[in-house]
Amino acid sequence: MPIRAIFFDVGETLIDEHRLYRDYAMRMGVTYEFFMERIEAAMARREPVKNVFAAVKPGFDFKAARAEREAEGKKFVIGTHDLYHDAARSLGALKAKGYFIGIVGNQPATAEAMLRDSGLAADYIATSEGWGVAKPDPRFFEKVVEAAGHDPHRVAYVGDRVDNDVVPARAAGLVPVLIRRGPWGRAQWDWPESAKAHFRIETLDELPALLPGPPAE
Repeated sequence: MPIRAIFFDVGETLIDEHRLYRDYAMRMGVTYEFFMERIEAAMARREPVKNVFAAVKPGFDFKAARAEREAEGKKFVIGTHDLYHDAARSLGALKAKGYFIGIVGNQPATAEAMLRDSGLAADYIATSEGWGVAKPDPRFFEKVVEAAGHDPHRVAYVGDRVDNDVVPARAAGLVPVLIRRGPWGRAQWDWPESAKAHFRIETLDELPALLPGPPAE
């Protein structure tokens, strides 16, 4: 059945989080390149999230570091400068084709206003905190379907993670799209489960060409 709605993850799908990773590398006293190499290797080995940062610096307390950043007034704030170069262009092209465009990912509720101010062409914006449920919980994708107002097989979900995006979206009956960027996207690209993605893309610019637009009612 034709796709009528397209929902997008936020971090490393629409938003480039390298500023955040650079800050953590600095706090660990390592180079950004070393940091990325180690965390991507840990992700590829399917290490639990809590162990990923420990792969760079054993014993590193991620929660304590995040609290320290916030106490310093360095809480990660999404700005238009953090958008990937293809985000606004691609969402605008898809909306112009007639798709219902949604944005929702595992983000704090404060990200909703930031995303609305970003100028992205979206009909619906929400966050996991605002919803009270986060990926990969099946209820998250039930809420995506509810927000889209269409049957699951008419809703695509675009994300950079196989475990958090592709697998649960497919299980919920949606059309998953995997984008290869950011540490999770690169690390999980070759996982066998990535085959569950309906499309595998390198940039968001590929989507308008892949999706011709929903048929007229």
